[in-house]
Amino acid sequence: MLVHGALVDGSGWRSVYDILTRDGYTVSIVQQPLTGLDQDIAATKSVLDQQDGDVVLVGHSYGGTIITAAGDDPKVKALVYVAALQPEKGESTARLLQSMPSPSNDLKPTKDGFLVLDRTKFAADFGADLPMDQAEFMARSQMPVEIAGVNAQVPVAAWHDKPSYAIVAKDDKTINPNLERWMYKRSGSNVTEIDGSHALFISQAIAVAKVIEEAARAAK
Repeated sequence: MLVHGALVDGSGWRSVYDILTRDGYTVSIVQQPLTGLDQDIAATKSVLDQQDGDVVLVGHSYGGTIITAAGDDPKVKALVYVAALQPEKGESTARLLQSMPSPSNDLKPTKDGFLVLDRTKFAADFGADLPMDQAEFMARSQMPVEIAGVNAQVPVAAWHDKPSYAIVAKDDKTINPNLERWMYKRSGSNVTEIDGSHALFISQAIAVAKVIEEAARAAK
């Protein structure tokens, strides 16, 4: 099960999806609304309820916060963090990001309480290794994330009880790569470092899928 992060939707997982399905895995993609952490967790658990058998739960970026909470479901046998937040119980996305600021900070609040990324900075901040036309399309099709959801505390940290795998995006400008390293060391995750931007779930789909498949094999 693949969970997208802030500012994007589940369609970004297409290349990873194609690789995993080609290799025989059944894949579901969550389209959570980004309207609050509770709603995003509920949307993920709704898709979990539809699954038959064991699940590897994968999150990118803010999706890592979501899988940290939703991953307490007994169907979930492993967690995979792809350039993702990995909070402790009682921590929030915002608190983690503020603890070790990212190289850039071009998020802007909207009048109705959401965050968007400056369209002119999207390519450099989020997907510097994407084709420019793709980055431009993503910049103009952003899914805003609710500020209150970013500030919400995680009620449980499933990585304490489930094996976790984590990918550091070495060229990440959205989440500080050193924050990724710190979180993943704290949790004892099995860590892979990949050359790529925050959008490496798109730009480095083969390498990302390889880690997901490693988690799936180990979970059997």
